[in-house]
Amino acid sequence: MTEPTGPSPSSPRRVLFVCLGNTCRSPMAAALVNHFLGDAWQAASAGIRPGQQVSPLAAEAMQELGIDIRDHQPRSVEAFREQPWDLVVLLSDRLGPVAQEWPQVQERLLLPFPDPYEATGDRAQRLAVYRQVRDAMRAQLLPLLAAKARG
Repeated sequence: MTEPTGPSPSSPRRVLFVCLGNTCRSPMAAALVNHFLGDAWQAASAGIRPGQQVSPLAAEAMQELGIDIRDHQPRSVEAFREQPWDLVVLLSDRLGPVAQEWPQVQERLLLPFPDPYEATGDRAQRLAVYRQVRDAMRAQLLPLLAAKARG
């Protein structure tokens, strides 16, 4: 699959992905954007209630694309709140009002994806859910951000 590309701006735009724990969805989304659209976007990720470490299944799903997130350290949205962002993408509709208060954001977007951390079944079944979420984010986020970089 060919990834969308856009013109390279003089400096990348900044996007912050926010989810609940910053252990699955948001680090996967940020890594996808940095890997495929790094010339146009600089992505970071945060959580409302950061977990202890990135999910091993999230890391495995990303490693299948050649993207290593094993060393990602979950961080709180509070570490990013006062920074200027071109875009904040909320990856869960369960983030509450905390995620709505961003003083230096040009645009905020709600684009919820299922939380793969909640997947049930054996390891293979849970990994399949992580892959589905990864692929859905790749299919939706990359074209969206590529278009925003062009426009």
